[in-house]
Amino acid sequence: MTTRPDTPTRAPWRRPPLWIAVGGYLAWGIGAVAQTAPGGGPLALPGFLTGSISRQAQAPEASTPAPPWSGEDGASGHPLMAAEAIRAAASNFELCIANYWPDAARRGVTRENFDRFTTRLTPDLRIMDLLDAQPEFTKAVWEYLDLLVTDERIQRGREIVAQYKPIFDAVEKSYGVDRYIIASIWGVESNYSTLGGDRSVIRSTATLACVGRRQAYFKDEFLAALEILNRGDLRPDQLKGSWAGAFGPTQFMPTAFKRYAVDFDGDGKRDVVDDVGDLIASTANNLKKDGWQPGQSWGYEVEVPQGFNYLYADRGKVLTIAQWQQLGIRRPGGQTFPRVTDKAYLLAPAGAQGPGFLMLPNFRVILKYNPAEAYALAIGHFADRIRGGAPFVQPWPRDERVLSREERLELQQLLVQRGFYQGEPDGQLGARTRDALRNFQVSIGLPADGFATAEMLERLRAGR
Repeated sequence: MTTRPDTPTRAPWRRPPLWIAVGGYLAWGIGAVAQTAPGGGPLALPGFLTGSISRQAQAPEASTPAPPWSGEDGASGHPLMAAEAIRAAASNFELCIANYWPDAARRGVTRENFDRFTTRLTPDLRIMDLLDAQPEFTKAVWEYLDLLVTDERIQRGREIVAQYKPIFDAVEKSYGVDRYIIASIWGVESNYSTLGGDRSVIRSTATLACVGRRQAYFKDEFLAALEILNRGDLRPDQLKGSWAGAFGPTQFMPTAFKRYAVDFDGDGKRDVVDDVGDLIASTANNLKKDGWQPGQSWGYEVEVPQGFNYLYADRGKVLTIAQWQQLGIRRPGGQTFPRVTDKAYLLAPAGAQGPGFLMLPNFRVILKYNPAEAYALAIGHFADRIRGGAPFVQPWPRDERVLSREERLELQQLLVQRGFYQGEPDGQLGARTRDALRNFQVSIGLPADGFATAEMLERLRAGR
C-alpha cells in the first residue's frame, strides 16, 4: 500500500470483539511476547493455583453451518482477491502447504507432525468473503459500551475475580497487572469463555497463508500455529477460534501466543484455552510486556468546559494533570486526581456533545492489545465497574445518527476535495479523518472537536 490506512496498523489482525466495527474503527490488533515467566523460567506454583475452563461452556462461533464462499471478487479490489485469483490459489493449495515444510522444519516442527497436521487440509474459502467484508454501519461509542458493560457481565466479572482469587493474587504479584483489567478483557473477548470461535486455527491460517491478499502476514501465523501443536501446548481440538486465527478466552493470535504465553502452573504446557492460571498469567504477561504501569489507572472521565479548544484533544498532546486542570478540565462531582504529575492526553469520542476522558499510559497499553479507542474505553470502564466503580456520569449524544459507510466515504472525499484530508478515503473514521474534520471546523468557525456527524456531512456538502 502506498498510503497508510486511517486506523492504527501496529498489528492489524487481532480480532474485533464480537466482530463489531466501532465508531469507524475496525477493532483489529494483535498481541506480542514472552514464552517464559520473569527470570527466564516457568513459574512453579502450588496446586491451588491451577484451574480449568469447561469445554462445555464454550459455545461455537455459529449454530448453523457457515455459508460457502460467494464466488465473487473481494470488495478491496486487490488483484489477489479477484474470484479467478482465489480459485487459482485454491487449486494450488496442496502445493502451497507443502512448500512451507522447510520453514516449519527450521522452527523445529518434525516431519511427522507437519504431515499429521497438514495432510487432508483444504482451504476454507468462505474466509475470503470475511477478509474483505465492508461493514455498512458502525456502532457509536455509547452503543458499544451499552453492549459490553452490562449489569449481568459486571456481576459475572466479580464472581470470576472471587472464584479465582488465589490465581489473580499470584499473577498480580508476579506481573503487576491489575486483575480487573484482565477480568475485563476475558469478559469482553469471550463472555468468560462462553463464546468462542469454532474454526480450526490451522485451517484458517493455512487458507490465509496461501489464498488472498494477506499471505505474507499469515504465513507466520500458520507456522506459529504448527509450532504450538508440535510443542504440545495445545491439542488440535483446543486450537479453535475465529476465521482470522485468534483463539482462547482472551483471544491470542498464534504469534502472540509464542511471545506472551506462559506456563504459570508449571505443568509443562502453556494452555491459554482450558487452564485458568495460564490464561490469566499469559494475558497479564501480554500487558506487562506492552508497558503496563503497576498501581496506575487507565484514565479518568472528565468534564470539558464550554468554549474549550478541542485541538488539545489529540493523542499527540500529552500534558500533566496539573496542566489539564489549568485548562479547565475537572473530574465530575468534585472528585480529585490522585496525582497531578501524571501525564495524559484528552480523548473526546463524541466531541463537544459528550464526556471527555484523560488517558494515562495504561490506556495506550490497552490500545496495543486492540487498537480501537472504543474497545480500550470499554475495557477500562468495565474493569472499574467490576472493581465497584460507578457508571460514567455525563450523558452521551444518543440522538446522533451513526453515519453509514457510504456517508463516511463521502465525508472523507469531501474533505479531500476541500484540501483537508490527505490519503485514500476508506470509510473508516480514524485519527487522520478526525484531524481533517477539525481543520474544516476551524475554517468555518465551529468548535474543532472532530466529531463526524450528519450535520458535519451536510455542511461539507454545502461547502460551509
